[in-house]
Amino acid sequence: MSEQEQNGTLLTFGEHLDVLRKMLFRILLVVIILAIIIFCFKNETFKILLAPHNSDFCTFQWIEGMLRRMNIDFKFDEYSIPLISTELSAQFMTHVTVSCILGALFASPYILTELFRFISPALYDSEKRYSYLVAGIIYLLFIIGLLMTYFILFPISFQFLATYQVDKEITNTITLDSYISTFTTLAFMMGIVFQLPVFAFILGKMGFIDAMMLKRYRPYAFVIIMIIAAIITPPDLFTLVMVTIPIYALYELSILVLKKWAKPIEEESE
Repeated sequence: MSEQEQNGTLLTFGEHLDVLRKMLFRILLVVIILAIIIFCFKNETFKILLAPHNSDFCTFQWIEGMLRRMNIDFKFDEYSIPLISTELSAQFMTHVTVSCILGALFASPYILTELFRFISPALYDSEKRYSYLVAGIIYLLFIIGLLMTYFILFPISFQFLATYQVDKEITNTITLDSYISTFTTLAFMMGIVFQLPVFAFILGKMGFIDAMMLKRYRPYAFVIIMIIAAIITPPDLFTLVMVTIPIYALYELSILVLKKWAKPIEEESE
């Protein structure tokens, strides 16, 4: 908050722009510094990012161990899919892009803090009460979505799609660009999908939905969730179940959020 705002005076439009410019500069500086640090740890970064494309990834070992304890003899097929680069500058540009994306991801708590400091003077006291909590939950759910992509959705999707063949004479070689773009797209999609309780909270505060409405449409919601899970996962039952369960759990959590905390603002002011 600026000194003028602390003294109770309003900033002019030009002063607001200056505050915004300084805030964006600080955010950009932090992202660049983190991106440079990540860029310097190339081997460690890509060892983690490329791990899900191996048949000995921890998720496959965990699933096999879990089924073994249930006396189910199951083992994923071993595979070796090489990643290739088809353009001269592709690997370097991928390294730069990944460093920037991860820099922004690691800087996201700071970015949220800066954005909240910028908009907080315009919020009512009733809005400020839950703004901190909502921002923290948004970040937490987004991280959970990223982790689910890394450990479950992407490795299983890669294992199916990279080993799928229409003919045995046709071999699969995946480009590094395709690997990274598919991973980031799925991660972003799951990060957004995991915001379902937050969207429900906001819509509930605005009076558009309530817990009874979501309860009434449970059967339809379950079908829609299964369809969404089928679209973003390979066509096998196990992966479908692994994705459907947490998304439906978010739907049930949304009902709880609406019931406990999402009382419309109009009712709070009465």
